[in-house]
Amino acid sequence: MKQFVMALVMFVSYLILIICVLVGVAFVTLLERKILGYIQIRKGPNKVGFIGLLQPFADAVKLFTKEQTVPVKSNFLPYYASPVFSLFTALIVWLVIPYEVGMMNLNMGVLFFLCCLSLGVYSTMSAGWASNCKYSLLGSLRAVAQTISYEVSLALILLSFIFLVGGFSLELFNLYQESVWFLWVTLPLALIWFASCLAETNRTPFDFAEGESELVSGFNTEYSSGGFALIFMAEYASILFMSALFALLFLGGGPSSPLFYAKLVGVSFAFIWVRGTLPRLRYDKLMGLAWKSFLPVSLNYLIFFMGHKNIMLLFYDLVYN
Repeated sequence: MKQFVMALVMFVSYLILIICVLVGVAFVTLLERKILGYIQIRKGPNKVGFIGLLQPFADAVKLFTKEQTVPVKSNFLPYYASPVFSLFTALIVWLVIPYEVGMMNLNMGVLFFLCCLSLGVYSTMSAGWASNCKYSLLGSLRAVAQTISYEVSLALILLSFIFLVGGFSLELFNLYQESVWFLWVTLPLALIWFASCLAETNRTPFDFAEGESELVSGFNTEYSSGGFALIFMAEYASILFMSALFALLFLGGGPSSPLFYAKLVGVSFAFIWVRGTLPRLRYDKLMGLAWKSFLPVSLNYLIFFMGHKNIMLLFYDLVYN
């Protein structure tokens, strides 16, 4: 009976979490449109509901009630499954955040995050391929190449911190940042992580997966109504998660602290601010940045942390043994 109650509590907790993330996604879209509006000296959405607060829900109703169109020669099953799988991976990755009540704490949270990050590539690839459209396929190929390139830097940065904190659990990051944030200790890594997150979530200036001016909207060209809405929701859920992870890795504090959510909103604001400020990079510059700049810096930091940890352990042995 006790196990059943615990399982029920966990199920309800995750259900509430998913609902909160989806509502958060709705309001992040509103926040983005408002911020971009003020950056461009206009108001943004302000008609539907009080100061435009109901706009995201109106958009959701509009998208999900539109007629679903299917390309005649598309590969039906992967075409339909890709947006669903994309949203699924964007939501399941929230399991790694170390909640203190009613949730499981993953001891291998960092590995789980990297696995979910890698899975996101397949939904993009299958969406582009199954549409049976050359523009979608080109967009998905570019998106996959970009995502894989920046995943290397993300993995190396995480590996550096694994050496630093001595474990794969994200709870350790909260413990080690009680006195000083990792942001001040490893500022270059934080900047590389943020830029890589922009590339991972296909945001400006790395939004080649959805470059309207270049590839007719990229891998989601053939999607409309519900399918497009699911891809859109997955992208914004990833932005929210990457903001939460940045706050956890570099700004200290856990989900039990109200300040953590203020940091999360601050990082999400930075994502939007970058979109309103920077122009899109050229594709070869984007790949050069990943392989010629980010990769050497993150590798050097990894070697530095490994050496630092070994020296500290050697010193500890000499002093106390």
